[in-house]
Amino acid sequence: MRVLSGIQPTGDLHLGNLLGAILRWVRMQEEAKPGEELLFFLADLHSLSDHIEPARRLANRREMAAALVASGIDPARSILFAQSDVPAHAELCWLLNGTARMGWLNRMTQWKDKAGKNRESASVALFDYPVLQAADILLYQATHVPVGEDQKQHIELTRDIAIKFNNDYDTELFVVPEPFVGAGTAARVMSLRDGSAKMSKSDPSDMSRINLTDDDETIAQKIRKARTDPEPLPADPALLATRPEAKNLVGLMATATGDSETAVLAHFEGQGFGAFKPALADALIALIAPLRTRLTELRTDTGELDRLLATGAARARAIGEPVLEQAYRAVGLR
Repeated sequence: MRVLSGIQPTGDLHLGNLLGAILRWVRMQEEAKPGEELLFFLADLHSLSDHIEPARRLANRREMAAALVASGIDPARSILFAQSDVPAHAELCWLLNGTARMGWLNRMTQWKDKAGKNRESASVALFDYPVLQAADILLYQATHVPVGEDQKQHIELTRDIAIKFNNDYDTELFVVPEPFVGAGTAARVMSLRDGSAKMSKSDPSDMSRINLTDDDETIAQKIRKARTDPEPLPADPALLATRPEAKNLVGLMATATGDSETAVLAHFEGQGFGAFKPALADALIALIAPLRTRLTELRTDTGELDRLLATGAARARAIGEPVLEQAYRAVGLR
């Protein structure tokens, strides 16, 4: 089994990044069996779909690398690299552009959502994003791809591209990937100010999110001021369905402690948030504090971060370049 997953390197990392993706990768690393390979990459080529200042893009790449290592990704046990350090990603994307169809891309929900009504001014990179994602996966013949709910459609597109390429060129080159179902489900972390919106660094209110660099008192303060409702906590998680802020905080407690939501509610059943919030703050501080310390150490050593990424890229190229060469041969360019 070969598992592959990528994450866009964005600055100002927050709890949503940690619980939504990074810790899931760490669990996959811990659960990996002998002979299984895990490749985790910084999707910095994907970041070109938006304009970002070059210095900021480079800083974001290093910041994400530091966050992954600080969170438990071990470059000796997993292959950690930056997408742009492996040119085969971009090359294979262009080959696959001959297989992908405009109609397929036009139906992508994320394209519709992100481009909105102003599609004429959206970048080609945003439109072609799913084909590059397909190249990311097929380049390494990944068998399992852990994704969030919003990316499932892209995995289906990857499967369509792989099948059509294999059929068009009478080859069995590309492995048709499957969604990864191990390591639990990715946590969907919502804003502390609005339980219907995802936690995001773009929210103008810093109180809406917990940053990985927040100190203990700031974390406690943000949890104290998090939006809630006056009702006591129930015993059944299903009863939180119409209480988005309460559901979000209970979910945070469950993810931070490793308990189920049912177990969390069994402990706090009938109590209000006056009792719950201090316990949640303590759990989040216990989770983030050691990570923050390690992150602070790593982010200042840019040379070491670059070295780790270069080593990972060399390992990734050794896997991906032979596949790219076969793709060139399949289409008649070698």
